[in-house]
Amino acid sequence: MHIDKVRDSDIIVGVDGSVPAKAALRWAIGQARLTGARVRAIIAWEIPTYPSWGLISYEDFGAAAGKLLAEVVQEAVGIDSPPIQVVESTMPGHPAQVLIDASAHAALLVVGSRGHGAFAGTLLGSVSQLCVQHAHCPVTVVRGK
Repeated sequence: MHIDKVRDSDIIVGVDGSVPAKAALRWAIGQARLTGARVRAIIAWEIPTYPSWGLISYEDFGAAAGKLLAEVVQEAVGIDSPPIQVVESTMPGHPAQVLIDASAHAALLVVGSRGHGAFAGTLLGSVSQLCVQHAHCPVTVVRGK
């Protein structure tokens, strides 16, 4: 995705497949319904630095992320009417930085309270915390249920 493709009225939502991220996507779709905005669902991915991952290519990670994003969006949108425009973007990079960059050209950034990070007991994950601190637009943090 090129940042210039983001509309200033877009609602950006970070998706990673976690329960809070799915709740954030559902919330963003509801907000889009109220405001007439378009939703841009973004999944970001990085290649792990572990030696055992050496046989997986850059393209494989992108394809896997895109497949996960499509499944989560389909689950959230379903056959709901009226239909909401949801644009899917799969981007390499650190999730917080990708979302912060996209927020420069958005009306709202929506993130889950925490994703697939290592500290399950935390109330706010590192990506959502960085987004709250550095985003260029208002941020909504949604708790997953």
